[in-house]
Amino acid sequence: MSWRPTAAPAALALRARLLGATRAFFGERAVLEVTTPIVVRHGVTDPQLASFALAGELPRYLQTSPEYAMKRLLATGSGDIFQVCQVFRDDERSRLHNPEFTMVEWYRLGFDLRQIMEETAGLVAHLLNVAGRTPPPLQPLSYREAFEPLGIDPLTVDEAALRALARDHGLASPAARELDRDGLLDFLMAVVIGPTLGKGTLCALHHYPASQAALARHDPDMPGTALRFELYAEGIELANGYVELADAGEQRRRFEADRSARARLGRADVLPDSALLDALEAGLPDCAGVALGFDRVMMLAAGAGSIDEVLAFPWEKA
Repeated sequence: MSWRPTAAPAALALRARLLGATRAFFGERAVLEVTTPIVVRHGVTDPQLASFALAGELPRYLQTSPEYAMKRLLATGSGDIFQVCQVFRDDERSRLHNPEFTMVEWYRLGFDLRQIMEETAGLVAHLLNVAGRTPPPLQPLSYREAFEPLGIDPLTVDEAALRALARDHGLASPAARELDRDGLLDFLMAVVIGPTLGKGTLCALHHYPASQAALARHDPDMPGTALRFELYAEGIELANGYVELADAGEQRRRFEADRSARARLGRADVLPDSALLDALEAGLPDCAGVALGFDRVMMLAAGAGSIDEVLAFPWEKA
């Protein structure tokens, strides 16, 4: 293994400039920078995410996101907050993903879905401007609209038809049998639709199915959907945001549904974060939040084809 970094000095200098620009962006908006622990007591129940467990007498994990801890701060009256931190996900290694990466996460009190989408696009545009690149315009696109080229409504399509469509796009039959409805939609989003999004735009894909709400509220004005969005540019997912769920009982039910899904998939059980549930019981203010993959924005800003080009030492060299 070579001891040398994979990022050129110019990329490292650009990273420093963009980190400073990120902090300036939030500073101008009076959003408070906070720091929370990287090593935490609970992993995440989300069946699509895998936490790194640490050896020791008590269960400890490397955080996949600072979300739970930041919501505990929000529940104590912190006001608008942001954080730039390292997070860890035991996922597939690829040109777009390193198991350790930099996340920018923030929460804005009183923001609705439109406002948080616009601010996320505004941050990305600001960083591209600092890098000397012309930022593309924001393009809101509903989840339903994104599936129109496939000729289906993802909220109502028959599961058998959805399974057949996934097979038509390369999902092998044994794998197709193992996926549930949301798994099939995720496959089509990842393989067929996602790579087409944000071509010349910053595409805010919004109103995901309610079954994919994660930690977002359901939209009472659009039944069957969640107040969730993802931001894409050049076919790459940059950010994931919600109008945040504040109902502790509903969050507890979702955690238990996640655990059941993990059991069906043969994945390790993860206990819900009781501190987060206690914070929600105490009262989370009305807010919206976003997690943005800083390294992927760096790729756009640097014109890089691989995440390794913007990291000093990726996974294999750490």
